[in-house]
Amino acid sequence: MLKNLVLKNRSYRKFHADKKVSESKLRALIDLVRQTASSKNRQPLKYLLLTEQQDTDFVFQQLKWAWYLKEWNGPTVSERPPAYILMLLDTKLNDHAEIDAGIAAQTILLGAVEQEMGGCIIRTVNHFEVKRYFKLEEDLKIILVIALGFPNQKVQLTRLPENQNVAYFEKEDTHFVPKRSLEEIIVRKKTI
Repeated sequence: MLKNLVLKNRSYRKFHADKKVSESKLRALIDLVRQTASSKNRQPLKYLLLTEQQDTDFVFQQLKWAWYLKEWNGPTVSERPPAYILMLLDTKLNDHAEIDAGIAAQTILLGAVEQEMGGCIIRTVNHFEVKRYFKLEEDLKIILVIALGFPNQKVQLTRLPENQNVAYFEKEDTHFVPKRSLEEIIVRKKTI
């Protein structure tokens, strides 16, 4: 059921580094994505699939993990993701793809959850170094990076506190993510 996949789909930042993800699993996720909607059907997104240790080690060093966890430098070596998908915009096909990127990222993560994996969407990346390292063409712009693997982290949704602080936090080996209530996000129409 879709609701179960959505509830299980969290931003996982700790993985079982020793449980490898095959390129065929990543290809299956991209095959799923290529069948989703695309604004004006331009299909400008392309993907670089990374599973080799030297590549994943390099990408890890180019990322900034967990905005709200300022003291945390990211997962330890034994918790690092064994795979990444770099989402790229082919600027020859379109100059923007915000809607497509959101649809694609969510589809990848839901597909990953269906395969007992998990992931994290990361936008803070050293674009220059990553483009240089992988010798990406000038027309390919990095939109985001998706870290993927088998989660080694408990994530729990919690109610948004009265002070409206949306910052996620760690407590007793659990990652808590505050969420607004249904009533807070549904706007009621006003009558005259």
